Amino acid sequence: MSEKSVEPVRWGIIGTGTMAQQFASDLGLCPGAVLSAVSSRHADKAAAFAARHGSQVSAHDTYADLLADDKVDAVYVATPNDTHFAAASAAIESGKGVLVEKPLVATSAEAARLAALAAERDVFLMEAMWTRFLPAITKAKTLIEEGAIGKVSSLRGMLAFHHPYDPESRFYSKERGGGAMLDLGVYGVSLSRFLMGDPVELSGEWQAAPTGVDRAASLTLRFKNDVVGTLSCAFDHEGDNCFIVEGSRGVLVLPAPFIAARDVLQCSAGFAARLATIPGRSASARAIRKLVSRLPLPGIRKHSFPYSGHGLQFEIEAASSAIRARKTSHPVMHPLDSARTLEIIETVLREENRRP
Repeated sequence: MSEKSVEPVRWGIIGTGTMAQQFASDLGLCPGAVLSAVSSRHADKAAAFAARHGSQVSAHDTYADLLADDKVDAVYVATPNDTHFAAASAAIESGKGVLVEKPLVATSAEAARLAALAAERDVFLMEAMWTRFLPAITKAKTLIEEGAIGKVSSLRGMLAFHHPYDPESRFYSKERGGGAMLDLGVYGVSLSRFLMGDPVELSGEWQAAPTGVDRAASLTLRFKNDVVGTLSCAFDHEGDNCFIVEGSRGVLVLPAPFIAARDVLQCSAGFAARLATIPGRSASARAIRKLVSRLPLPGIRKHSFPYSGHGLQFEIEAASSAIRARKTSHPVMHPLDSARTLEIIETVLREENRRP
């Protein structure tokens, strides 16, 4: 049976912010899913959101009302980090499958409790770590497993976007689950674990904003077989935002921004690899990396996976398929996998790792 011939999963969205808008837009690219309802604390925002996405979309001013809507099969939680646990718990209790914007919740303890609740209620739960579902990321994982670059020795990734300090912003609010690690660093940690498995050792450090949240952080992960990963994230500058895996016979590069990868550059060892992985945030370094990602060059094979929209359709289809099959989790992004990523983040953000 083709995807088009199955009954689409009817999604409700809790929240009306940027991620909610992108999710609703990319739902239109998914034959196995449809938008059915939206909720917001502000009735006017819910009504405006629903009106933008078709007459079939109902608007609710509480997520309790949305969860009581019998036209909703599954829920996407797109509210601030500190509200994820309450909204997701309520969705699970209502018997509806739930996809929660990253991070799954604000702490590893909450993640474990949420996973246990979903298992107890026999309800689907997944963190919306959309990057793991991108075709380019799947290809990178396959190339590594097939030995295309030989024995992996290291990986490194940076994700830094400048957000000017504003104590009222969610980025810098401790109460709302802010901080660079939960907003950006979670991508690098999750991707590293997806590609290489769980680390056997880790260390890290972070710098605080005046509100006490991390404005920047860096960490080192040591995996089995002597693979070393170095990751960083920040709100106080723009980064190169690439992800690089180095092996004995070559290098894989996910060009910036790696979280939305459309290409994988497979570089042979030597000059091609050095060119593709030139470090730094200078204009010249960025220009070279951009040219390398776009031009056909000797020693560099480009695996391209163009897509429309924002790239959320791949996780949407994966979650929808699992929900139709009455599964409680997806093997690519299990809730306990999300909990482990949060444990790593919490280890890095211990007070003893704080630096000036």
